[in-house]
Amino acid sequence: MSRFLIDENLPLKVNVWRGSGFEFVTSSFQSESDDWIWNYARANDLTIVTKDSDFSYRILTSVPPPKVIHLRLGNVRLREFAEIMDRRWESIILLSETHKLVNVLPDRLEGVE
Repeated sequence: MSRFLIDENLPLKVNVWRGSGFEFVTSSFQSESDDWIWNYARANDLTIVTKDSDFSYRILTSVPPPKVIHLRLGNVRLREFAEIMDRRWESIILLSETHKLVNVLPDRLEGVE
């Protein structure tokens, strides 16, 4: 089963992120650096879920782990964000199993091997 590290720039109250498979940067690490988050995710076999493009750029030149799910949804309201995650999370997980980077865009998912 995949496990995920939810970056500090994302809302905590999303239905699909409840449960033991999720860790949250804001509650656990109090604004650690991107390098620290990357190394923590790698050491603990976590997929980073983020809006931060720095992680996407980094994974393009690295061999996983960690893997990255880059949420590129723009500025959406919390309710809309939660609805998108509820509707697409299962597909995101499936794509992340075979790709090191998953880009989540408003109208599609893109996987990068």
